[in-house]
Amino acid sequence: MGLGCMGMSDFYGPMDDAESLRTLARAMDLGIDFFDTADMYGVGRNEELLAQFLKGRRDRVVLATKFGFVRQPDGTFVGVNGRPEYVKEACEASLRRLQTDVIDLYYLHRVDPAVPVEETVGAMAQLVKEGKVRCLGLSEVGPVGLRKAAAVARITALQTEYSLFSRDAEGPVLDACRELGIGFVAYSPLGRGLLTGRFRSAADFTEGDWRRALGPRFSDENLAHNVRLVEAIEAMAREKRCTAAQLAIAWVMAQGEDIVPIPGTKRVEYLEVNAAAADLTLSPEELQHLAEVVPLEAVAGGRYTPDRMKALAE
Repeated sequence: MGLGCMGMSDFYGPMDDAESLRTLARAMDLGIDFFDTADMYGVGRNEELLAQFLKGRRDRVVLATKFGFVRQPDGTFVGVNGRPEYVKEACEASLRRLQTDVIDLYYLHRVDPAVPVEETVGAMAQLVKEGKVRCLGLSEVGPVGLRKAAAVARITALQTEYSLFSRDAEGPVLDACRELGIGFVAYSPLGRGLLTGRFRSAADFTEGDWRRALGPRFSDENLAHNVRLVEAIEAMAREKRCTAAQLAIAWVMAQGEDIVPIPGTKRVEYLEVNAAAADLTLSPEELQHLAEVVPLEAVAGGRYTPDRMKALAE
């Protein structure tokens, strides 16, 4: 299990760097040493936060970051840039912010529709040759793009949303990963917090929380439907004497040893709950029951708005 760091600096309400640093330290205490960030999170602020934490610990951490999304200093999204010359520029900027000489896992955050993925990945491969990056990854790329990229360079990981509420990756995407020997990193294994049971209505979201605008699942009508699905998971969790969040993460982990979930949090209390999921064993009968409780297509609303879904590559 890894730790997603995005929410520490962006999108999910107010920031608290001190609590975030405590969360990172507690993660290491619990044996979690795989940290996931990106240059767009907080427009670089998240990488800078990790740099503070990494002092004296860099050799004990597997550090992953991403590039591709371009934002203005005020946070406005400009678009996606996968041009080869930008690959080098973005990597150098991340290395400076992270205050490190090498990035363990460097992802293309989204494929630039104006640039063949082979060209972008070719430039990324040059970073490996230069010793600035150890391994390459892609984010939200389908089987077609995976095969094109893998023909150019060794791809270590694909990062895609995957949870009981988001199962698009099942079938062709996971099949392609396993065929090509690519590990699968599951982001948002808690359905962007829905599977924790903490969000029952619009009143539960703090000011500045991006979820309401991000995806249709959080609209008032869809949220009410999805909360009923969560309540069914909570009923099973009570029988199992765990939380719904732990059950959801354990389900993702049970889908294969090549699948690594990276639940994100900025609070120690939630980190400790999530980490305990690693000790939870689900029987075949329990896995089947969860699949019946949340069948495919049962969730109301897409995971992104239609325009954002167009940014996902085939």
